[in-house]
Parts: sequence; structure tokens; C-alpha cells
Amino acid sequence: MWGAGLTSLLVLGVGGVGAWIYTDLNNNIDSADVDGKLGGDRPENLSPGSKNILVVGSDSRDGANAKYGKDLTTMQSDTLMVLHIPKNRKWAAIVSFPRDSWVQIPSCEMGDGKTSAPHKAKINEAFALGGSSGEVAGAAACSIKTVEAHTGLRIDHFMSVDFSGFKGMVDALDGIEVCPEQAIKSDKARLDLDAGCQTVDGEQALGYVRVRYGVGDGSDIGRIGRQQEFMNALATKAQSKLTSPDALYGVLQSATKSLTTDPDLAGIKPIYGLANELKGIPSKRLAFLTVPNYPREADVPSDRANVVWQYPQAADLFTSLAKDRETTKAELATATKQLLYASQVSVRVLNGTGQAGRAAAVAEKLRQAGFTVTGTGNAPSTVDRTAVSYPAGLERQGAVLASRLPKARSATSADAQTGVVTLTVGPDLDLTDLA
Repeated sequence: MWGAGLTSLLVLGVGGVGAWIYTDLNNNIDSADVDGKLGGDRPENLSPGSKNILVVGSDSRDGANAKYGKDLTTMQSDTLMVLHIPKNRKWAAIVSFPRDSWVQIPSCEMGDGKTSAPHKAKINEAFALGGSSGEVAGAAACSIKTVEAHTGLRIDHFMSVDFSGFKGMVDALDGIEVCPEQAIKSDKARLDLDAGCQTVDGEQALGYVRVRYGVGDGSDIGRIGRQQEFMNALATKAQSKLTSPDALYGVLQSATKSLTTDPDLAGIKPIYGLANELKGIPSKRLAFLTVPNYPREADVPSDRANVVWQYPQAADLFTSLAKDRETTKAELATATKQLLYASQVSVRVLNGTGQAGRAAAVAEKLRQAGFTVTGTGNAPSTVDRTAVSYPAGLERQGAVLASRLPKARSATSADAQTGVVTLTVGPDLDLTDLA
């Protein structure tokens, strides 16, 4: 939406209305400094000149949003995605993260001197955990740490957009047309829509992008698809209103009042600069992607509520973005057709550290992640680096395991046990890598 619509809105709003509106809008944007909360162990930017921006749809239940439920912690994230802008500015990708993604949440500052312990949870818990003190800086920092840990992408900026601003933007544009294939009725999302094309106001639009249960397969993946389609429709409608100063000002007021960013983006000028970089990108080269995933139930039958990322495809996607290689939606769809569950990978764990019990500890982590562990033992000799080896024909299975261990060597081996991927544990293996 920022790339397709906001550039033109700012040109008219700032250039045509006057300096007072610039100051008014500029002062609306809040900033939150996260640098001191991220620590030093962060990924490198492998493509200097590119940018990764974390975008969070904030589900705060304070103030005007209280009617959506008071039984949650103060800050929630309903939407989480990364906008990747390459160095050449000729394409861009928006990668959505299902909020039900089961991941390792790293240790995060919680306010009042408290720090959380690393643990497994849905990825959207990071925002709530870091924001338990009510500060956006902590919420954003924990989300950034979590995304960086699991993607290897260096996050350069963040934007947090609140519910109320989303509704205001839609209302300022006199509504947005949606075309649900089936009627939608959800008390939880405060939504009652007939099937077919219709124009929705801000309140209905919010319910439309939030609703999950009772629509399609009831998954977060389906909701992400609706959100992506709605963002496109919102941008198109914004462009059509370029001759309406009232509508444009209403959009900008709602957008900026609901926006919190890192200090480097906290102002009309830097946001305008960012949008200006994006405006030349053809729509056909703006890819809306979702992290490849599948139901965790396939690996852990008792878990019917979460999804896990599909490897090695998820790791390949993140590597491509980190190295500024364009990935289209069609290419990602083709790559994810050959689905291989972690439970379909048989692993033998050998201890190459000389430290007693290391193989058993790693094996337990692998089982928790859904892998099938066939046995443990000691390596013939100690090693200085973790290695994944497998016989010819098990390349895909080896890649699934190796994708969880980015520091490990991975190769076929004529000596590898038939039908099994062998993990030789070195001193460099961090158990959190297997989360």
C-alpha cells in the first residue's frame, strides 16, 4: 500500500496543501528505538544497499480497540511480514509469516528489568512478550530478534500499524470492494457479509482481514491470502483518489496516527523517500509470498493448532532474499510442490564432541521438532564442526535436516548408513538451531 499509493498521496498532500499539513502529519508518527534491545548477535546484510523492513499489524486492545476483546495481553500482532527491497530497486517481495508458525522465541526484554527465557511458541507471541510492559520498542525488538533468528535476514527498519488507522484509511476512501465467494458471519470478527462483490467500510474491512474461523479451511494461511488481496485493492483505490484532497488527507491522517516506526523512518520525509524508491517497481514484479509451511500435526499428531515451515524451501527463500535474488510467487509454488515432512526423515545422531550425553540431548530436540530418530552413538573421533551426511538418493532428506543447521557441513557419503541421514554433532551446534 505504501509503495503503490502513499508516494502520490504525499506528493499532493505535502506539495499542494502547504507546510502546515506536513508538520501536522509528521508529528503524528511515533518512533521507538529498538537498537539497544537487539543485542550484538545479528545477521549480516549480505547485499549492502538492500533493505528489509518488518511490518507488524498491531492488535492492541487499548482505547478504541477495547471492544475486540480484553482477555489478551496489552499488545498483540495480528499480521507479521517482511518487505524486501533489493539494491537495484527493480523488484520487491513481501513475505508473510503465518502467526501460527511454531518457532523458538529467543530471550527478550519484557520491561521492569525482566527477561524471558527462550521457548517454543507461536511466532506472534514475540510481539506480546516484548510488549508486555506496553512499549512498542520492546514488542518490535522481540519480533525482530525472532524473525532474524529464523530467517537469517538482517532487519533494517520496522513499522507497526494499529487497528484504528486501518479502519480510518478505508473510511477515508469511501470503502473498499471485496468479493467473498461465500457468506461470512463471525461474531468474533464482528462481521456479517453476504457472498459476492460489495463495498465494505472500515469496521467491516477490519473484520474481513481478521476473520479466520468459519471461512474456507479456517486457517491462518487463508487469512493471509485475503489480507494480501485487500492490500492490493486498498492501494488501487488510493491511486484512484489522487484528485480528492479530502480523501487523501483522511488517508494520511489515519495512516500516520496509527504508525510507529524506528527513528530513521519516523517522519514524512523518510517515509516519502522509501515510497519513492518503490513507486517505479512494476506491479508484476512485486511478489506477495507466504513462508512455505505445513500443519505441525504431520510431525506432532497432538498439535492441531500450529504450522511449521517447510524445509529446505523456506531456507532457500530466505537465502535468495538475503542475496538479493528475485523469487516469484510461481517459482515458490513450484518449489513447494515436493513436500517432505520432518517426520519422514530418519536421523542417526553421533556425538563428535566428547561431551557425555550430547547425542541424547540433540536427539531429543530432533524428536520434538518431528524428526524420526533411529538411534544415537559416538562418532569414531571428535570433530570440530557439525556435519550432515547421507547416502545417494537421500539428498532431499539431508537438505531438510541441514536447513535447520546453517553452520553444518552437508554432503553425500559412500559410507553413510542406508536409508538414514547421519548427524555428527560438533561443538558448534546450538540446540536452539533445532527449534
